[in-house]
Amino acid sequence: MTGSAANEVRIAVVGSGPSGFYTTEALLRSGAPVTVDMFERLPVPYGLVRFGVAPDHPKLKQVTTAFDRIAAMPGFRFIGGVTIGDDLTIDELREAYDAVVLATGAELSRALDIPGEALPGSHTAGDFVAWYNGHPQFADLRFDLRHETAIVIGHGNVALDVARILAKTADELRRTDIARHALDVLAESRIREIHVVGRGGPAQARFTAKELRDFLELGTCDTCVDLRNVTSDEFEPRRPDDPELTEKLSLLRAFSRAAVAKPRRCVFRFGLSPVALGGRGRLEAIAFKQGSGAIEDIACGLSLSSVGRKTTPVAGVPYDAHRGVHANVDGRVAGDGSVIEGLYVCGWSKRGPNGTIGTNRGCGIATAEAVLADIAHRRPRSDTPDALLARLTGRVARIVSYPDWGTIDAAEKRRGAALGKPREKFVTIPDMLAAVDA
Repeated sequence: MTGSAANEVRIAVVGSGPSGFYTTEALLRSGAPVTVDMFERLPVPYGLVRFGVAPDHPKLKQVTTAFDRIAAMPGFRFIGGVTIGDDLTIDELREAYDAVVLATGAELSRALDIPGEALPGSHTAGDFVAWYNGHPQFADLRFDLRHETAIVIGHGNVALDVARILAKTADELRRTDIARHALDVLAESRIREIHVVGRGGPAQARFTAKELRDFLELGTCDTCVDLRNVTSDEFEPRRPDDPELTEKLSLLRAFSRAAVAKPRRCVFRFGLSPVALGGRGRLEAIAFKQGSGAIEDIACGLSLSSVGRKTTPVAGVPYDAHRGVHANVDGRVAGDGSVIEGLYVCGWSKRGPNGTIGTNRGCGIATAEAVLADIAHRRPRSDTPDALLARLTGRVARIVSYPDWGTIDAAEKRRGAALGKPREKFVTIPDMLAAVDA
C-alpha cells in the first residue's frame, strides 16, 4: 500500500470492534479515494465480539465473517499489537493521517461507590466476562466459587450473561469457546443460588426478552422471581404496542409461578438498591435498601456488579467524565467548546454502552459521513503512515497483520477441534505471537 496518490485520504481507526469495522466499511465504500489503517492494541481483532459476547451465544459471533469481508477490501490494513497512548501518541497519529477515528469501546466497569466494595469476593461483571472469554489482561484473575450464593447486581443483558454462566454446568459449556481456565473453575463451582438484583421494577429491567428466554433452557437450574418488593400486577402488559416488553413481563410472570426442584436456582429480585457490602476479611453479605427504606441483608460469597461501563481515557483526547465517553459533538471530538480538527469517535466511546452489535453500524456510518464531510478542509500532514510505522517497529515487539491474525485464528480452531470446541483461545499475548511464528 505504497505510492498512494497525492489526493488519497489516509485515515486511522483506533480499535477493531464492531464500531471500528463498520466505520471502516462506510469509509471504504464511500467512493472517495480513502485508505484505512486499523490500529488494535492486541494481536487479535473483534473487540467486544471476541471478549464480550457470551460463549454460549455463538450466533452473535457470526458477525465476524462480515468483519473479515471488510478487512479484505482494497485500502484496508490491520496494525495489531500497538497501543495508542503508549506506543503511539494521538498527536503522532494526527500528524500522519488526515483523520483519526477512535473506536475504543467502553472497557472500564463503573463502580458501585458503596462501602465494602473492595472486599475479596466482590468483583465487576465486566471482569468476570473478560475472564471467561480469555482476554489476556484478565485471564489471571481469580474468582472464588466455593460459596453457595452469588449475587449479580444489575438488570441488564450483561448481568443475565454472567448469571447464566454461573447457572450452567461444565457439560453445558464444554462445547463452547469458553476459556479453558474458566471452564476448570466453573466445573468445581459450589454455587447453588444466584440472585439477580436490580433497583427498578420488572418493566424497568434493561435486559431483553431474548436474554431472559435463555433461562428456560437451563439443564440443572430453576428460574424464579422473589415477589417481595413487587406486586403481581407489575407483570401485566401495559403497552400492547410493545411486544418486547410484553414478552419480557410474560416470562417473568411465568418464572414467578414456577416450581423449584433442580439443584440450582436463579432468583430475580426487584426494588432493591445496594448500600454496603459487609464481611470479616471477605464478602459475606450485601445490604440492600428497599423502596420503603428498610434494609435487607442477603448473605453471599460472591458479588458481580453490572451497573454500567465507560470508555478508557486516552492522553490528548478530551473526556466527558459524566457520560464516560470521549467528549464529542455528533462524533466530532470536542474540547473547551470547540471541535478538534481531524479527530472523531464512534461506537460506545461516542454514545455510551447501549444498543446491540448492529447499532454500531448506523453509528459508524454517521461518523464516517462526518469524516468525509470535513476532509475537503483538512490540514496538510507533516508525516506519513509508512514513515510512522517504520519508526514504530522499534517500539513494539511485533506489528501483527491481518494475515497474521488468520494464522492465530487457524491455530485456535485446531486446538478447539481436538476438544470438540469451535476454538480454544490463546489467552496470553506471547502465546498469540508464538502461533504466528509456529
